[in-house]
Amino acid sequence: MPASRRGSGSVILPSGQTLAIHTRTQDEEDLPHATKKTMADHLRKYESLFTLTPQRMRMIVEAFTECLELGLSKPNQIVIASRWIYRAIRRKHIHPAFFELLVLDPMIPTWVFGWPTGKETGDYLALDLGGTNLRVCLVTLQGEGKFEITQTKYRLSEEQKQDDGQKLFDFCAECLQTFIESNTGDGPGQLRPGQLLPLGFTFSYPCTQERIDHGELIRWTKGFGAPNTEGRDVAGMFKKSLGKYQLPVELTALINDTTGTLIASHYVNPRTKIAVIFGTGCNAAYMERVKDIPKISHLGIASDAEMAINCEWGAFDSFEHEHLPRTKYDAVVDDTSNKPGEQAFEKLISGRYLGEIFRLVICELIDEGVLFLGQNTYKIEKPYCFDTAFLSLMERYRDPTDELLMIIGIFTHFFALETTLAERQFFRALAKLVGRRAARLSSCGIAAIVNKMGLLEEGCSVGADGSLYNKYPSFAERVHEGLVDIFGDRGRNVVTHHAEDGSGVGSAIIAAMTKARREAGLYPNV
Repeated sequence: MPASRRGSGSVILPSGQTLAIHTRTQDEEDLPHATKKTMADHLRKYESLFTLTPQRMRMIVEAFTECLELGLSKPNQIVIASRWIYRAIRRKHIHPAFFELLVLDPMIPTWVFGWPTGKETGDYLALDLGGTNLRVCLVTLQGEGKFEITQTKYRLSEEQKQDDGQKLFDFCAECLQTFIESNTGDGPGQLRPGQLLPLGFTFSYPCTQERIDHGELIRWTKGFGAPNTEGRDVAGMFKKSLGKYQLPVELTALINDTTGTLIASHYVNPRTKIAVIFGTGCNAAYMERVKDIPKISHLGIASDAEMAINCEWGAFDSFEHEHLPRTKYDAVVDDTSNKPGEQAFEKLISGRYLGEIFRLVICELIDEGVLFLGQNTYKIEKPYCFDTAFLSLMERYRDPTDELLMIIGIFTHFFALETTLAERQFFRALAKLVGRRAARLSSCGIAAIVNKMGLLEEGCSVGADGSLYNKYPSFAERVHEGLVDIFGDRGRNVVTHHAEDGSGVGSAIIAAMTKARREAGLYPNV
């Protein structure tokens, strides 16, 4: 084989990291790699697996809409993983004792009543326990959709995420104490010494809530596993930590980040009727008519009132997998996850899993003797080593040459693997297939809420947030494309936009709304 002549260079990643680039100049047929024709043949197979037709999308939307309605139906009723399980329980084919193993808890009433007026003003604290960071915010609401925010982030270690639950909330209170001390003084925008502040706590993990300052954790997500927490009132645990540190803080509202995103986005843009998160996880929230929430009808809330619903839609089609187009790669992701069977929708569309789906396809082709012949592939065989950000870079980077330098850099720098142009073209096309499927499935969820609420004719704005929506190239455009494929031209009436800060500003607005509601004596017990 003739000696390989290489050109070299570098590419700067958005993170600031530099990737070394090496390009081959010899003929592809001299390399122990797949040919252009071989890769094109494989690509056609994956196109058939990962492509969603408009007809299939409309079927998914129909099933999704039915699931949303079922989740609102009865007191203590839960969205069943599938219609089959629901019918089986009703007909007593499944023993009720088995019920808890089969159900998830979407469509959670949030006790956030109606939209903000825009007249909310004052200083409020917001605490956001995310998957990576703890964020503490001081939000000054100025009315008319205006606000100022001061914030600090505190890194969460993997050990803290797995440590005892009460220790986790003690850490939250400790960080809050540090923030208050550093932002107390006589200057503008600072807190007054001893000032008692309402706090909105953004806790973006599935909880059942009997009132807005209460929440029993159903299950941890986003890699958390802190023991002695699931099944307990996390608001009560956090209040205990606040008391331990004697903080001048009143926990007013426990909210989900998606609910906060809904309220914050409407505060700034009143056309916003739905909020969605497409990031490490996925979720949606919208405002529902109380008369259409039968499971809270016994509480005596006025039927013409409105309440925000936290959909927790990542659980759609879990366990039985009747509706979503799962491939064998999706099945492996599910089977090897810490919650097999659960969060079926999330595992097809969230940023936590897209890179792993891509990697599993690559590993299959390695096992079949198609890719990287004669090279050591151990680095890419490690689960979850292929970050979704790599897919984003493959699609985003506009190469001034025809060599696809970014893809060369990713495989050489992170996995010590050399690639041919045919392989690199295949990798980019595969990344597009995986990313496009995620966006089109996401549009199905939005379409289901639009369907249910009859928003298609008048149209609406959808506040969207999360790393996939904000950073993955063409994700928003593909969501819009999916809405048109589902609804026809009327799908253009539904427009997504970058959401406002739900876990910070939204949390503060909800704290302000809750404080005003309770002071007015309106449903003070919830």
